Amino acid sequence: MKVNVKILNLKGEVFSFDEGTRLEEVLRNVKDRLPYTAYLAKLDNAYRSLTHVITHDSTVEFLDMRNEEAWRVYQNSLVLIFIKAVHDLFGKKVLVTVKNSLNKGLYITSTQKLNEEDIVAIKKRMMQIVEEDTPIIKEHFTKDGALILARKLKLEEAAKLLDSVTNLDDVQIYSLGDETQIFYDSMVPSTGYIRLFEINLYRNGIILGFPHPANPEQLEEYEEQELLYNAFSEATKWGQLMNVSFVCDLNERIIYDKVDEMVLLQEALHEKKIADIADMIKERGNRLVLICGPSSSGKTTFAKRLCIQLGVNGIRTLYMGTDDYYKDLKDRVYDENGEADLESIRAIDTQLFMKDIKDLLAGKEVDLPRYDFSISNKVYGERITRLEKNQIIVIEGIHAMNDLLTEDIDDKEKFKIYISPFTPISIDHHNRISTTDARMLRRLVRDYKFRDSSAQRTIGMWPKVRSSEDVNIFPYNSKADVFFNSNCIYELAVLKKYAEPLLKRVKRNEAEYGEAQRMLDFLKYFDSIYDDSIIPNNSIMREFIGGSVIVK
Repeated sequence: MKVNVKILNLKGEVFSFDEGTRLEEVLRNVKDRLPYTAYLAKLDNAYRSLTHVITHDSTVEFLDMRNEEAWRVYQNSLVLIFIKAVHDLFGKKVLVTVKNSLNKGLYITSTQKLNEEDIVAIKKRMMQIVEEDTPIIKEHFTKDGALILARKLKLEEAAKLLDSVTNLDDVQIYSLGDETQIFYDSMVPSTGYIRLFEINLYRNGIILGFPHPANPEQLEEYEEQELLYNAFSEATKWGQLMNVSFVCDLNERIIYDKVDEMVLLQEALHEKKIADIADMIKERGNRLVLICGPSSSGKTTFAKRLCIQLGVNGIRTLYMGTDDYYKDLKDRVYDENGEADLESIRAIDTQLFMKDIKDLLAGKEVDLPRYDFSISNKVYGERITRLEKNQIIVIEGIHAMNDLLTEDIDDKEKFKIYISPFTPISIDHHNRISTTDARMLRRLVRDYKFRDSSAQRTIGMWPKVRSSEDVNIFPYNSKADVFFNSNCIYELAVLKKYAEPLLKRVKRNEAEYGEAQRMLDFLKYFDSIYDDSIIPNNSIMREFIGGSVIVK
């Protein structure tokens, strides 16, 4: 059996192995040539755990933490080790709940109230488990078998989810010693792979820290994100108002035809929050509103709905987007791979932007550009304007809060809003839904419907988009005056019917196949909302599925 191993920047090498060899054995032959520890593999473009057995001639690529799915494998394995340590110390009746990403780690709560001594003991036990290099055993259960196990383990939400899903024939069960749990993603072969982690008490729970893709071999410095914590807390309260905290709750609403009330309540919560923000801007008297957020956050719909609410308060607005200030083709900058850099602040004509904003605030007439993406140049003469009395500027864009855009403008003039879809529901207590996945599905659907872009192209671009966000967007969210959660609690059930056909078109011989299959597996747990006519035409969701009266 021949296995071709692909190594970045090196010529692939072909090895011969006996049929039935595990990927971990192949890894041992090449790990000294890999830049970082591998936690996952791509076998003929499909994601496979390192315990996977190879049965035919194959091409393999080993993935380290710089790959988003390998990063999830590390997190899942770390969470299992944490649960094992907690249960070893405090008993299996303690329920551990993984909430969300926060402060460079995962925010986790438990029914056992923890103190500093407990944290020291948990960390010590986790380190022992790692040093023992205990195998993490994966078993494949049928849906009925997994359902029996979930009930035995008193995992109520997991049991309800499995009971509600119809098209599920394989569930992954992981065991670490006497600890058995249901996880819906891959794990490392043994605990010795998980060498770097940190635990700190935080609010009513703990922060479980781990390395990030930018620095795979060191822990990230702790960063207080109080605004983000508050945003997730608000999202949780919104979920509680709708009685939807887990995917099984959402499925139940769909099965029993209780979608309309949920959709309208979600939209009412958004409208109230936008109105509250408009009131804050009026009270503070800011003349420049800056709206920033990562890709597919719904910035455009939010910005225009905010303008409407400001109008209700008697405030006229001038709407601008930073995309109109992309550099012309002749001035375009390129990244280290020779590709056009359209994600970083370098892609923006910051000097022109600053000049136009200062001139507008000074009462001067300005010829605002419109960027024509078909010719990659700015077009002038279409928006010659000046600010009128009681008129403010509302600006949206991924770089809107970057200091380079408005550094010469007094901070008292600025009101900064960070927007992102903070997902309030989880698959179950141990398996969270990442905001990144929600945004990627939004972009996948929107790119196809409005930009004639395939799922392959969106998936292929996503790692570059994500790495840019880590540098150009996320570091600035702490500067925001307010966070706006653009998530619609029902959205994954709506996006499913649009996304599934696109993902199924990705073929096995394409590099994007593994990610497409992962997303298809993820969407299996959601019932579809087939009739989305109940969604108002000014909803943020309409920006992605169509039918918006705001984004055309």
